[in-house]
Amino acid sequence: MDSKSLKTYFVIIAVVIIIILVIYLIRENGGGTEEEIQCIAESSLLVVKEGCSACAYQKNIIGENLDKFKIIDCAYEPQKCVELEIEHVPTWIINGEKYEGARSIEELKNLTGC
Repeated sequence: MDSKSLKTYFVIIAVVIIIILVIYLIRENGGGTEEEIQCIAESSLLVVKEGCSACAYQKNIIGENLDKFKIIDCAYEPQKCVELEIEHVPTWIINGEKYEGARSIEELKNLTGC
C-alpha cells in the first residue's frame, strides 16, 4: 500500500469511528419517560440558532419530542435573543437561570427538578 492509500484508509476509519461515537452519545444522552420529557418541556425554554452544530446536536438529543419544547431560534427572532441577553447557543433558560451548551436529558431532569 502506498502512503496516499494508507492515509485515505486511516481517514475513512477515523470518520467511521467518529460517526459511531456520535450515535452512541446521542443514544446515551436521550431517554427519559414521557412524563419526564413533558415536565422538562414545560419547565424550560431552549434558545438555538439555525446553522449551529451544537444546537443540532441538542435537538438530536431531544429527538422526536422536539415539538413539545418552547424554542426560540435567534436566526428568526433576533430581537427576543437580544432581550434575553443570549450570548451563546444553545442556551437553556430554566427558572430564570441560563445554562449554555447542549445538555443531556439527565442534566435537564436535574436542572428542572423533573
